[in-house]
Amino acid sequence: MQPLLLLHGALGSQAQFEALKTKLSDRYQVYTLDFIGHGNSPMNDHEALSISSFAQQVLAFLEEHKLSNVAIFGYSMGGYVALYLAKHYPDMVGKIFTLATKFDWNPESSKKEAAMLDWEKMEQKVPKFIQHLQVIHQVDKAPKLVKETAEMMLAMGQQPPLTLAEVGSLEQPILFSVGDKDAMVSFDETLALYKSKTNNQLWVVPDTVHAFEKVNQDKLSREIEYFFN
Repeated sequence: MQPLLLLHGALGSQAQFEALKTKLSDRYQVYTLDFIGHGNSPMNDHEALSISSFAQQVLAFLEEHKLSNVAIFGYSMGGYVALYLAKHYPDMVGKIFTLATKFDWNPESSKKEAAMLDWEKMEQKVPKFIQHLQVIHQVDKAPKLVKETAEMMLAMGQQPPLTLAEVGSLEQPILFSVGDKDAMVSFDETLALYKSKTNNQLWVVPDTVHAFEKVNQDKLSREIEYFFN
């Protein structure tokens, strides 16, 4: 079966993909992993979280499993990592399908996103989300992960890991998708990615917000199968 790698978003984990994996397992050999500091993956105390470090982790994973030219579905940050990997290690990446991937990182947007990742304020405003993070990332690790993710976002705002021109230079066919009710990722930035080169595709997902858990998994699995067919 064709291998397919699923990459989760910031503050998520591979556990998010259990339902999707089940739906895709008849047609694909599905692979998942936890990014550094996420889920069951330990924090790296010697290196800050970054798109580059995540991409190196994925590269090592592909080499370990003897995979190349692999199809990748990336949700949110996972999509950015897939694009970065395709830029720097093009032979390792085949088609890419991104969903809700924020690309317009600048000082203003990064400060806005990072400001929402204040652990103490989150405890007061979104206690259920805090409990969720403690469950999937472990109680002692979750606050550090939130803090380092905010720092990563600020760094991306100062120096984005990828430019639009670099995405436009990628040879891989890419499908960029975004929910029509996504409050984090704009249609305009997704449209700009789509227009960066001629063999891209675009899917605007109706009645869909940013959170992966609220994405219609049946609809998503059908689009994945159609694109990677």
